[in-house]
Amino acid sequence: MYDIVIIGAGPAGLTAALYALRARKKVLVLEAKSYGGQILNASKVENYPGIESISGFDYATNLYNQVKKLGAEIKYETVVRVEEDKTVITNKDKYKGKAVIIANGAENKRLDIDREEEFVGKGVSYCATCDGNFYKGKIVAVTGGGNTALEDAIYLSGIAEKVYLIHRRDEFRGEDKYVEELKEKKNVEFVLNSNVVSLNGDEKLESIIVKDNEENEKEIKLDCLFIAIGQVPQNQIFSNVVDINDYGYIEAIDDVHTKTSGIYVAGDTRVKVLRQLTTAVGDGSIAATIAIKEMKINKE
Repeated sequence: MYDIVIIGAGPAGLTAALYALRARKKVLVLEAKSYGGQILNASKVENYPGIESISGFDYATNLYNQVKKLGAEIKYETVVRVEEDKTVITNKDKYKGKAVIIANGAENKRLDIDREEEFVGKGVSYCATCDGNFYKGKIVAVTGGGNTALEDAIYLSGIAEKVYLIHRRDEFRGEDKYVEELKEKKNVEFVLNSNVVSLNGDEKLESIIVKDNEENEKEIKLDCLFIAIGQVPQNQIFSNVVDINDYGYIEAIDDVHTKTSGIYVAGDTRVKVLRQLTTAVGDGSIAATIAIKEMKINKE
C-alpha cells in the first residue's frame, strides 16, 4: 500500500512526488516512457523564475535526481486503468494507493514528416512562448489554424523579423479577432491552403517546403518552424473515474480535484488556461499538498 501513486514523471508528477516525500509519505511514480515529459524537448528554459537559463534535459534530470534522493520509487510501466478504490493497474502489475495523482501530461501533435524529430530543439518547436525569444530578429513560421497558432503568430510577430503563418485551409478555426490583428501586422505573411511537407537543413533547420492544394511546392527559408496543431492527452483510460471534456482533457474542480474522491489531477493533462513549466510544478505541489491534507482529515 502506498500513500500516493502518481501517474507520470513529468514536472507536475515529479513535483507532486517531491512534496509528498518531504511530508514523509510513501510514494510510487509510474511512467510509461521517460522522466521529464515534454520539457526534455526544450533546448533552453529561460522563463522559469530564479533560473536564468537551463536546458530542458538538465532541469528534468535535476528534478528526477532530487526526487530519487528523497526515496521515491519510480517504475517504468504503462497504466491501463484506475479503479475508484485507488487501485492503479499497469501492463505489469497493480498498485494500491490511499490517493492517486494523474499527471500524465499531453503530447503535442506531430506533423509526422521526415526529420521532424531530428530537428526538435534545432529549428522545430512546439511552444512559441517557451522558445520564441531565441529567434529574436529572425525568420520563423507557425503552422496551424486554431487559436494557439494565431496567438503564437501574434506573439512571434513582436519578436521575429518575419512570421509566416501556414494553414491547410483558406479559413482559420481560431477567433476572427486574432486573424484581423494578424492581417494588420506588416511582418506576417499568410500561406493558406498549404501544408508543410519537407524540412531541410544540415545540423539545424534551414528551410521548409510547403505544398498547396494544387500540388505546387514552394521553399521558405527560415530559422524555426513552430508547430501548433494541437495536443493529444491520453485520458480515455481514466474515463471511469474522471470527467473528460470534448478535447480529451480532465475536468478539474478547484484545479486539482476530479469527480472521484482521492483521485487528483495535475499538469497539462487537465483543463487549464496555460500549459507551461511553471504551471505544471504549481499543479504538482498543490495536488500533493491537498491529497496529504485530505488523507489526514479522512484518517481522523
